[in-house]
Amino acid sequence: MSEKKAIRAAYGEALAELGETNKKIVALDADLSHSTMTYHFADKFPERFFNAGIAEANMVDMAAGLASMGYIPFVSTFAIFGTGRAYDQVRNGCAYSGFNVKFAFSHAGVTLGEDGGSHQAIEDIALMRVIPGMTVVVPCDANEAKRAVKALVEMEGPAYLRMARMPSPILEMDMPFELGKANILRDGTDVVLFACGIMVGEALEAAKALESEGISAAVVNIHTIKPIDRDTVLSYAKKCKKVVTVEEHSIIGGLGDAVADVLIGNGDFKFKKVGVMDRFGQSGTPAALLEEYGLTARHIAEAVKSL
Repeated sequence: MSEKKAIRAAYGEALAELGETNKKIVALDADLSHSTMTYHFADKFPERFFNAGIAEANMVDMAAGLASMGYIPFVSTFAIFGTGRAYDQVRNGCAYSGFNVKFAFSHAGVTLGEDGGSHQAIEDIALMRVIPGMTVVVPCDANEAKRAVKALVEMEGPAYLRMARMPSPILEMDMPFELGKANILRDGTDVVLFACGIMVGEALEAAKALESEGISAAVVNIHTIKPIDRDTVLSYAKKCKKVVTVEEHSIIGGLGDAVADVLIGNGDFKFKKVGVMDRFGQSGTPAALLEEYGLTARHIAEAVKSL
């Protein structure tokens, strides 16, 4: 995991590349195209790019209209605005009607950094996951983000693509991408770490550290939180008996709860969530915030040993 690249950067590149062959793709942004990286698409296809300004709710309704005409709109802004300020339009304007709108929101989680708690979306997965028919995808690195964008273009229906701001390690492993199908990145027998987003890299580092202490940890990348890969979750939970979920999101309503939903009534497991513990974010560097909120490889390893 030597090279680093922001997941949002890969999204912008992928959208521009796919726009060359699929003329139905359109992009909308709320005056943040150089942050969400949709400017790549705008530069190439100005006639298919719409800057709605700081009017996120209007932007989402514009996307609904475009979808009703057969286009594939990708809507981008910060996650806090897209899933918060425009929630009613996402739910009622798009998802309720089953429109083929893709919500690609960046700057999610506490690693947004110095902008602080008002801008750090830590409840966005929960909000989008609860909407009927909404697919929820959280890619673990830049390469997976590109595969995810392609998969979302090919699927029909509303979807949420969650992306972090900061550059994160590119995982040096070949990972196929199929919506709803988890990737087993490391086998193990004592505990299974179910992780998503940039926490996948931290989970892999934790597994290496645990191995040196004689603990065999499996690492499973749950890139699609909804629909979740029930078969893989259940099989590894039954195999390891101890389960830890890892996410840069509130422990309420996110990956941890999605995994717990699968396990309830299906066996006897020791279970622990690693995530933001019912707190708002705060201003700080991404590294300092990951430490403050217990989202590092060291914290994950400690959670495992507590079981």
